[in-house]
Amino acid sequence: MRCVIARFPFELTKSGVLESMKGVKPEQSFGESVIIGRRTYPVKQVGQVITRQDRRDFSAGEVLRAMTQLGFTCRVLPRAAVSARVLSPLQQVSAMLGIPVTV
Repeated sequence: MRCVIARFPFELTKSGVLESMKGVKPEQSFGESVIIGRRTYPVKQVGQVITRQDRRDFSAGEVLRAMTQLGFTCRVLPRAAVSARVLSPLQQVSAMLGIPVTV
């Protein structure tokens, strides 16, 4: 199947994606994910492996669309779950500094 990711055309097949992801250890997923085989991968990790591009060059939506068309199961984090967590001012500053604080 021909798809465009980060303005570049790719010929992707389900078997090709399975082969590319073979032996790749899944990173921890907090948002959108794709189930490939019996493993759940973050969308950006899959996009990086199959396109060999930097994760900043493409959006998660582009990869989700391609993986869905190939027949993979994709999971999208509901927007309500993202905005439901309210951080205190201390937690917000700590998050901006990259230091997680649990209060």
